[in-house]
Amino acid sequence: MTRRCLPILFIACLLPGGALAERYPAKPVRIVTGSPGTFHDIVTRQLADRLGKRWNQAVVVENQGAAGMTIGTGMVARAAPDGYSLVMSDRSALAVAPALQRGLSYDPVKDLVPVALVAFAPTMVVVHPAFPAADFKSFIAHVKQNPGKVAFASAGPATATHVAAAQLGQLAGLDFLLVHYKGGGAAIAAMLTGEAPVGSPLIPAVVAQVKAGRLRALAVASPKRFAGMPDVPTAAEAGLPGFESRFWIGLLAPAATPATVVAQLNADIGNILGTPDFGGTLLNQGAEPAAGTPAEFAKFIAAEGDSMRKLVQATGMRAD
Repeated sequence: MTRRCLPILFIACLLPGGALAERYPAKPVRIVTGSPGTFHDIVTRQLADRLGKRWNQAVVVENQGAAGMTIGTGMVARAAPDGYSLVMSDRSALAVAPALQRGLSYDPVKDLVPVALVAFAPTMVVVHPAFPAADFKSFIAHVKQNPGKVAFASAGPATATHVAAAQLGQLAGLDFLLVHYKGGGAAIAAMLTGEAPVGSPLIPAVVAQVKAGRLRALAVASPKRFAGMPDVPTAAEAGLPGFESRFWIGLLAPAATPATVVAQLNADIGNILGTPDFGGTLLNQGAEPAAGTPAEFAKFIAAEGDSMRKLVQATGMRAD
């Protein structure tokens, strides 16, 4: 045996089964996400395109929008833990649904490993232009004067808009006529016609309508003003401290996915999120990039879950 072979044999012996490690990814990667055209889908495709170029490997986006993201999240939780099946899940599937629903097909803590928090999308209180309130304070006053009469458009049970309505009602002492529509598009259509003139949708869903004057923005439910719409005050600035309802999405893998794969995914995604190109694209869409380690994302999910359980207990939110 020549001396030249010894280093190769030594490395091979250190690897599982004595085989050389396979480069990741060595085949196409699947990312499950929401329905076509949704915030999840748009961001996932933008990220997948950049990851594909970075890896010189195909990254396939699979849309599974049924029942929010609970179906797709459950699918990936049961997939092989090899790094080739990932899910771009969200607050609804990882924090809201577990607090509201029994019998989910997955446990967000035990069955999944967080990879990276990807983006935040603040919700924003908006009203039909004919609504009799010029600002957030007068809006609260009007709703208080008309308990149970002001229709609040929700995209459906356990959605970001449902959570925002519950939080807003609890903090400000408001009694809305909550109307659940079949999806965000239907809820926004109801606001645009005035059928349900009030709502708190994600900024990406209504940024175009607000800029066109078809809806009026009263306050952003986030800790700071949204950079893409700097003239809209935060709820705290407008007189209601504590009203923060930011939607978020993040990438997860099945539990037991190798730590080396999770670390590589996190590093590659972090590099993409930090580029002006990706951050600027998100900002134009009404969102902002997130960042952090897998451990930080895990703590974030746990904190969001605790917050949702407390909100459910305090408000009596239901999943139907």
